Amino acid sequence: MQHDHAEPSGPPADELRIVNPATEELITTVPVTTPQEVDAAVTRAVAAQKAWAALAPADRARLLRRFASAVDGHIEELAVLEVREAGHPLGNACWEAGNVRDLLDYAAGGVERLTGTQIPVAGGVDITFAEPLGVVAVIAPWNFPMPIAAWGTAPALAAGNAVLLKPAEATPLTALRLAELALEAGLPEGLFQVLPGEGPVTGTALVEHPRVAKVVFTGSTAVGKRIMARCAAFVKRVTLELGGKSPNIVFADADLEAAAAAAPGSFLDNTGQDCCARSRILVQREVHDRFLELLEPAVRAVRVGNPADSTTDMGPLVSARQLERVRGYVPEDAPALIRGSVPDGPGYWYPATVLAGTPGERTAVEEIFGPVAVVLPFEDEDEAVALANDTEYGLSGSVWTRDGARALRVARGVAAGNLSVNSHSSVRYHTPFGGYKQSGLGRELGPDALAAFTETKNVFISTEPGTEADQ
Repeated sequence: MQHDHAEPSGPPADELRIVNPATEELITTVPVTTPQEVDAAVTRAVAAQKAWAALAPADRARLLRRFASAVDGHIEELAVLEVREAGHPLGNACWEAGNVRDLLDYAAGGVERLTGTQIPVAGGVDITFAEPLGVVAVIAPWNFPMPIAAWGTAPALAAGNAVLLKPAEATPLTALRLAELALEAGLPEGLFQVLPGEGPVTGTALVEHPRVAKVVFTGSTAVGKRIMARCAAFVKRVTLELGGKSPNIVFADADLEAAAAAAPGSFLDNTGQDCCARSRILVQREVHDRFLELLEPAVRAVRVGNPADSTTDMGPLVSARQLERVRGYVPEDAPALIRGSVPDGPGYWYPATVLAGTPGERTAVEEIFGPVAVVLPFEDEDEAVALANDTEYGLSGSVWTRDGARALRVARGVAAGNLSVNSHSSVRYHTPFGGYKQSGLGRELGPDALAAFTETKNVFISTEPGTEADQ
């Protein structure tokens, strides 16, 4: 997954220019957050967090539900912002805003269930407490600005922490609006702050701040490694959700019509700017040609155009920079098995493209992060698993087969954190999400999400006769 937290190529900017990727028109500018302003924000967050953690759990849960309700009342407004700044189709953007609402509500339900334990010991009573970390920095990407920001923010707040959110340079508008809604819902000043800015300046100031207890980063593996190294200098906790090159494995006994119909959505959703994109389509050789015959009309049926139109399936790439990245992997005149079309005129458009793949080649193992898939044939189950694992990533994947035992064998054999059988669904706010290998570290979402934002404190109380309490 790509993110603009890169090394600076020039002097720091004073403001971020937010551009509509479908029209290339300037929407607005947003002031950047300086390191000095980051320090002031941390100071405010420390004070707010102490008051927040002292609230009764039921009161924290009630405020988070009010935040969820405030988001629910502004779904369309938030979606329109996402369409304008990220180029997401309107239907997708509405789902994303709804995901923020649902995750806040789900996290609120965990506040009163975040409990410690009592452990049997000799000579006394031993109990544990789940205590908040303090201040958490969430560095969100541009590909799903709203939901991924909430993945870190909602459970961190529910566990009693303050959150400083740095949105991606290209997409800060929805995050800024969410912060306003949090205040309108009654969350304390300073508890949830949004700090727009460049990764190497604002992001680095957050990562290296000694009073930031944890960093949650979603973005490229290369940047994640740098953040992890910087966090190591402070022995700082980190959750990383990084790149992906997920396989879509289609066996000969699969429902080929269903697999082909679902495949375009698996790698074209969000214009391929999705770390879970099934951009490697592995097809058993005996049905390879038939699958391609079914896939071509399904790809061509994807409606590409104005993301504000409710009938659009695929919009533009997020930026000129991302468009050049995709073209660097696959020039638009490169040989292709299937190639779609794009609108004329301005916008960062790239056509849906399906390539014939070769194991080990660049387009088959590296994350392109655009609407491009490669098709690779395989002979048998062992080769399918070997090809699926032939990448440094291990985030997601799909297995298409009517054989239940095979589905389970292959799912267990693929080194990835999230597998789907006869489906391309990877993300549910109530199930764990995260990767193997260089796709990340830690898990987000699911019933254990709040625990990732706590420290476990162990307390032993002696009950032996002769202690001071017995005298």
